[in-house]
Amino acid sequence: MAMKMQGEVTLPASRDVVWAKLNDPEVLKACIPGCEELTKDDDTHFSAVAKIKLGPVKATFKGKVALSELDPPNGYTISGEGEGGIAGFAKGGAKVALSDAEGGGTVLRYDVDAQVGGKIMQLGSRLIDSVAKKYADEFFAKFALAVAA
Repeated sequence: MAMKMQGEVTLPASRDVVWAKLNDPEVLKACIPGCEELTKDDDTHFSAVAKIKLGPVKATFKGKVALSELDPPNGYTISGEGEGGIAGFAKGGAKVALSDAEGGGTVLRYDVDAQVGGKIMQLGSRLIDSVAKKYADEFFAKFALAVAA
């Protein structure tokens, strides 16, 4: 099942600060809902372990993430895939763009395109979309606090 999500958030920090935090595994680990482990393998690759709950399905996903089309401090493309055992899999990517906000701060825009399969797909697109939005909102709320610190 394909999933698309777009959005933007204004963050209370300069583009350079936001860019640095977007590339800091400790900051990302603290902001990603359910993230138990996030390791920077090299400048553009990460390994991750996250526990997620989608309705009645709880799963631990292990995955790899790669950054490409890096344009510091303006944005990048992030792509990855994860396996959640019998729960299924997720793979996809996002374009992340940073720009100056009117009155200060940084606008972060994201455009996500992902696919999920396996048992989680049986939950239906409405539930998956609502949980994905909830996780995105939680991430950006925590990320805004991290960049403001």
